Amino acid sequence: MVVQTRSKNKDVPSKGVQAPRCPVRSRRGMGSGKRRPHTEDKCSKGPRPSSPASIHLSGGGGRKGHAWGSLLRRLLIAAVRPLLGLFAETLPGLRHNQRFSWNLTLTIGAFVGVLHWAHLTTLFENDRHFSHLSALEREMTFRTEMGLYYSYFKTVIEAPTFLRGLWLIMNDNLTEFPLVINAVKRFHLYPEVIIAFWYRLYIGTMDLTGIRTKVCWNVSRGQELHPVESCEGLGDPACFYVTMIFVLNGLMMTLFFIYGTYLSGSQVGGLITVLCYFFNHGEATRVMWTPPLRESFSYPFHVLQMLLITHVLRSHQNCKKDFIALLVANVAFMLPWKLAQFILFTQKSSIYPIAICFVLTFGNHTYLSSYFASSLIITWGFVKKRSKVQKLQSSGCTVWLIQCFLWWSGTIILKILLSQLLAVSDHIHLSDLIIAKILRYTDFDTLMYTCAPEFDFMEKETPLRYLKTLLLPVVVMISFLIFKKVIPDIFYMSPTGEICSRNHVDRDESQNPPTILLVFHELQLFAFAILAIFIMRLKLFLTPHMSVMASLVCSKQLFGRFFDRVRFENFVFALIAVMSIQGWLNLQSQWSIIGEFNNAPQEDLLQWIIHSTRSDAVFAGAMPTMASVKLSTLRPIVNYPHYEDGGLSRVRTKIVYSVYSRQTAKEVRDKLLELHVNYYILEESWCVVRTKPGCSMLEIWDVEDPVNAGKPSLCSILFKDGRPYFTSVFQNSMYRVLRVN
Repeated sequence: MVVQTRSKNKDVPSKGVQAPRCPVRSRRGMGSGKRRPHTEDKCSKGPRPSSPASIHLSGGGGRKGHAWGSLLRRLLIAAVRPLLGLFAETLPGLRHNQRFSWNLTLTIGAFVGVLHWAHLTTLFENDRHFSHLSALEREMTFRTEMGLYYSYFKTVIEAPTFLRGLWLIMNDNLTEFPLVINAVKRFHLYPEVIIAFWYRLYIGTMDLTGIRTKVCWNVSRGQELHPVESCEGLGDPACFYVTMIFVLNGLMMTLFFIYGTYLSGSQVGGLITVLCYFFNHGEATRVMWTPPLRESFSYPFHVLQMLLITHVLRSHQNCKKDFIALLVANVAFMLPWKLAQFILFTQKSSIYPIAICFVLTFGNHTYLSSYFASSLIITWGFVKKRSKVQKLQSSGCTVWLIQCFLWWSGTIILKILLSQLLAVSDHIHLSDLIIAKILRYTDFDTLMYTCAPEFDFMEKETPLRYLKTLLLPVVVMISFLIFKKVIPDIFYMSPTGEICSRNHVDRDESQNPPTILLVFHELQLFAFAILAIFIMRLKLFLTPHMSVMASLVCSKQLFGRFFDRVRFENFVFALIAVMSIQGWLNLQSQWSIIGEFNNAPQEDLLQWIIHSTRSDAVFAGAMPTMASVKLSTLRPIVNYPHYEDGGLSRVRTKIVYSVYSRQTAKEVRDKLLELHVNYYILEESWCVVRTKPGCSMLEIWDVEDPVNAGKPSLCSILFKDGRPYFTSVFQNSMYRVLRVN
């Protein structure tokens, strides 16, 4: 039975900071219920996350999220009908290549941007009941690497000055104790630095004007838990941080509408792009579940970058402003997220962002030793030797094959040489994971990735979901028409790259994309599909790009003959109507996800650490938990949920995780002492949980350490009695803290 245990009474709010007596509000039903059974990709990095916060599935009253959800439903229903009516008036003109209005495009783009922002806010609030959580609970919701990133935002805003906060994160002595690291360089923290600057500017401005920035409440949590203070408004750091992320991703939807409109030459194409994205929202993004991840900041600029590339390829004449804008978009895309350079490897759009990001990240060699940089150098070599290639007396197809082979082999060889030359050891990238999956190669490092659901193969259900919303059939049809149009040109191409006997010039390119633009988007689709099949996390590139490609159903260049026989508006309305059947069900399924964050065991652990240990006590444990320890207690840690750095992170994590191996207590104790560890946080779930065959910690260690296979697990021994090497000093239902003797 579920009772009302957490709610707020909003009759008399307090101002800004906690008042002597804050109004009381109680939380909605909570308990020990299991996590909601949806399939969104929210998993943390590693073989499995530690036990997640308890979330109950039953609905409750007094939810701000429910109000948002109801409002959003009404907005969608009310907006789609007049929009379709508006488009119906312009549809006949499109058959005559009537130019679309940019004012109308920007207006509709702004509307769908606000709609997406409201959608993300609704889902996030429904999932966590974020508005009713205390500051500590909000920090605990940022699990794994999310908590690590947010901790640096917190450091900057709590420092006496912004520059002092920036100095602290550039000289961080808490994350890899006892080492001092430049966290901006290591973790790509420019988003946190910028948002922290905005937050300090906002708070300073509001303080000068006397405007209230937040409202605080006393929250009754029930279940014999003590009340906590909960604040709402942009004056609350967590609320400000999350709001900025959702606003950015709202603007991304505006760009998507403009992108689809510009590519297809029709606002109807932009509408189809937006609808396909919404109807397949669960396959397109996870920002509503994991806001602080690097992709949340990086991907919107990828959309801008793709839009600018589309403009460059489509325009007959380009000015410096176009390339400067592309340069800025590339830098903004690459700077927050290390994986961005691998995506740009599929484009080879510009070499200048590599150099700029290398400088801004204080000499991060991974940019210069990336596949992207290597491919650009090889491509530049081909361009310089173009005259020699043109002298080959072979067919165009043969020359293409030779160039592709030389480009691939040259890129791989140069990448390896640059990695050796620059001494870059953190070389577990997407390519390594893909190769490991193809060759079925396993070791400790690869299993730490491939056992995590987001780095697993694409789910078998994903293509079926694309099929139900008609996204897959539409994209397949468009791809077929593009290949049908392009393939004959390849066989008529001379070795010099000129068309011999086919008219390759597209007429009226103001409304119809040139062939080279169609080929570029088709190749990008193919590359994103390959990446998503091998690594499920990269669906965030495939699904949105499929949505953009779907806009080409409005392209007269591809469907001109078909529209001569079938009325264009009838075809589009029928397509949207059929898509909406499953698409609307998908949206309702997302809105029905009702949860509430509650992790009393972890809260108990963090409170014990704050009140019962010294401020310089050093902790080790599972990566997700370490992020929370650093964020909420400011205690030094030796490992953290960022596994890419081969020199330190992976080595330290392997030592820390040896507690879950079959080694002896003395061996593990000695290694932990070398890392200056005072306390180890042991989690029983990590001893026994097996996410899939071969992915329990013991199975992973049996691959890494076959000599000790068959011996009892160390963690089971430590849960009984770790003396004389470890002493238990704290224990609850989920965690046990061991002092390293």
